[in-house]
Amino acid sequence: MNKNNNKKVAYVGLFATLVMVGAFIKIPTPVIPFTLQFLFVCLAGLLLGSKMGFLSVFIYAALGFAGLPVFTGGGGIAYVLQPTFGYIIGFIMCAFLAGFISERLKPNMINYTLSAVCGLLLLHIIGIPYYYFISHNIIENNLTFKQIFLFCFIYTFPFDFILSLISARLALRLKPFINR
Repeated sequence: MNKNNNKKVAYVGLFATLVMVGAFIKIPTPVIPFTLQFLFVCLAGLLLGSKMGFLSVFIYAALGFAGLPVFTGGGGIAYVLQPTFGYIIGFIMCAFLAGFISERLKPNMINYTLSAVCGLLLLHIIGIPYYYFISHNIIENNLTFKQIFLFCFIYTFPFDFILSLISARLALRLKPFINR
């Protein structure tokens, strides 16, 4: 393995770990806990690119799926029956999309923010329907789709948008160090 590959492996591991840590920095909310995972997922995509960002978040998800308690509510194969598991899938795709878009645009605050917000929207496009499906077909809670959308998107979007701005700013500052 050459020096460049060693660096990529280290960064992938670092961001998998940061996403794990982000799961435990949380603010409880009525439906889904608000965590810093999205910040680290965005940074993985923006700094590592689509493939390595995807891989880092995929490794995080695989570790949780294998039974390590790295998700906000634990881990294990049964976690797929948790309403919030759709957000884990969404994190993987968010990192990929944020990286994919940012790789094709000039690195600046607007483009990185756009990349992060597109990833955020994809995260919710995957997470919200999954939450609704599991809620109504597995755990049988009585929240309507409108209520889930309100709690999972409308209430969280302002703070997630701020995290998009923070991830864009951090990516601009850190990208030169990652590329060395």
